[in-house]
Amino acid sequence: MSGWSNGTYNESYTSFLLIGFPGIQEARALLVLPFLSLYLVILFTNALVIHTVASQRSLHQPMYLLIALLLAINICAATTVLPAMLFSFSTSFNRISLPRCLGQMFCIYFLIVFDCNILLVMALDRYVAICYPLRYPEIVTGQLLAGLVVVAVTRSTCIVAPVVVLASRVRFCRSDVIHHFACEHMALMKLSCGDISLNKTVGLTVRIFNRVLDMLLLGASYSRIIHAAFRISSGGARSKALNTCGSHLLVIFTVYSSTMSSSIVYRVARTASQDVHNLLSAFYLLLPCLVNPIIYGARTKEIRQHLVTLFQRTQQQVSTEKPQSLPLE
Repeated sequence: MSGWSNGTYNESYTSFLLIGFPGIQEARALLVLPFLSLYLVILFTNALVIHTVASQRSLHQPMYLLIALLLAINICAATTVLPAMLFSFSTSFNRISLPRCLGQMFCIYFLIVFDCNILLVMALDRYVAICYPLRYPEIVTGQLLAGLVVVAVTRSTCIVAPVVVLASRVRFCRSDVIHHFACEHMALMKLSCGDISLNKTVGLTVRIFNRVLDMLLLGASYSRIIHAAFRISSGGARSKALNTCGSHLLVIFTVYSSTMSSSIVYRVARTASQDVHNLLSAFYLLLPCLVNPIIYGARTKEIRQHLVTLFQRTQQQVSTEKPQSLPLE
């Protein structure tokens, strides 16, 4: 499709070529094994913890259900990007239509924001559990939990939708090559041939406002939670409360530090190669998916105990299925 004509544009590209790592384009097949291994590890670890929560009736409590939902979001986020990336690495077909590109963009950013919103819901759950323990069962009900999840979905949609809608109205005439492994917003905007100042302003404003508001809410919640935890007279209950909050804070630090570091490097290190920027994008998207199940599986006592029991049961089944050698007479 033609792009520029006598200094002006007359048409807009409707499909694009995704080139994830331009500097090593000739050796892109070598990237299949590490990214495939990473994807399989993400699927296995997250699915294992989700299965543990779903199969154990004692874990059918708000905190563990929210953990399972958070890990399900991790699987969806990795699946939104990695299968298409692996397919493009292993074949020469890596073209994507504009509607699919915008759909992938919406899914990526929606899942990132939804992940942060679930962290807010988890902070609220812990706040009620620790600050108002006697009223916790009557306050945090299944109906309230479902309502909060609906609010999180609605808020995520309202945050991401304006960015994607504005991107859909842009004309793309400079090139049909996206130097990224996915339809990232700024990578797509680089191909525009018109004024995108509104897109940049809305995207940056939404990101800053969302991050600052989330950090303020999380900071206020966990400061009250930690203050209340230190006032618990029972040493065992205090230790359990602080350990649970520590797991949540580790996950929050992983999610927000990876996102903020990628944004800072993208705007500061402009001399870095496109491969470096793309690697950082993959880092901030996939690191929480990899780390979150490890944090919750290792640090949450109830989940860890059930995981140990599951592994022991599996080992026993494997040992009993081995053929027994007959004694020599």
